[in-house]
Amino acid sequence: MAAGCCGVKKQKLSSSPPSGSGGGGGASSSSHCSGESQCRAGELGLGGAGTRLNGLGGLTGGGSGSGCTLSPPQGCGGGGGGISLSPPPSCGVGTLLSTPAAATSSSPSLSSVASSSSPGSRKMVVSAEMCCFCFDVLYCHLYGYQQPRTPRFTNEPYPLFVTWKIGRDKRLRGCIGTFSAMNLHSGLREYTLTSALKDSRFPPMTRDELPRLFCSVSLLTNFEDVCDYLDWEVGVHGIRIEFINEKGSKRTATYLPEVAKEQGWDHIQTIDSLLRKGGYKAPITNEFRKTIKLTRYRSEKMTLSYAEYLAHRQHHHFQNGIGHPLPPYNHYS
Repeated sequence: MAAGCCGVKKQKLSSSPPSGSGGGGGASSSSHCSGESQCRAGELGLGGAGTRLNGLGGLTGGGSGSGCTLSPPQGCGGGGGGISLSPPPSCGVGTLLSTPAAATSSSPSLSSVASSSSPGSRKMVVSAEMCCFCFDVLYCHLYGYQQPRTPRFTNEPYPLFVTWKIGRDKRLRGCIGTFSAMNLHSGLREYTLTSALKDSRFPPMTRDELPRLFCSVSLLTNFEDVCDYLDWEVGVHGIRIEFINEKGSKRTATYLPEVAKEQGWDHIQTIDSLLRKGGYKAPITNEFRKTIKLTRYRSEKMTLSYAEYLAHRQHHHFQNGIGHPLPPYNHYS
């Protein structure tokens, strides 16, 4: 199931906020983001199984929003009519997805940004090398080189998102991921191209954009069903909601952990934005919010700029089986 963090045009699960609180979305297998913190979900067939999602907020269709949608062939819009409005059946908090223990370290020479919403002091699994691999995959695709060989970082399965931003203001350029655990080698390879080329809110990326790109890899962990729709922490948890819309159809939408904090939203604002992102158009009442089924989760995130990618590759050329020339570095214009 793929999902996006931005607005959605198709039925998919969304993980990021729409600019404003509008934007439709639903549950589907793949998801992507468009805009600073936007992603949308879409059923994009670039190989590999699993649910794709978006974890950043954004507008449906446009490239200026900030949101994400989630979709496996479910779509951000969800489906299935005739479902009665009732409170979520499961109220106990339970772990839905366990996190593999494997971990890798990132290069100490990079000024990349790493963050984790997971508790404890365990080593982070996400690494700068994962972002470098995503840049390798995109670069090879755009220039027609043979795809890079198997990377050295762990191949444990994780739900994941690949997010692209561009320019000094880091505008969202593409974001798609999956809530289904995928082996990282194939999952990152697939969603690198899906988020860069298949986010319907944006045109496919071009060679000219490479020098201005930022790549983020998010690994999702610690999924828990909660009874209270307010039982999650802004800036710590990502949330995925399921609800029945005014037509009786089930819809889903998601925001990655950073979205609410970046937008300056509280719990209610985040929930309401996510409902709008999921396509709910009726007035939102507190009674309706109580019928939402909410799953909270955490994430590990690493961000790398193109310049950092080049610096890393200049010191570790061929380390990961890269057989193509290093791309030329271009400063921001």
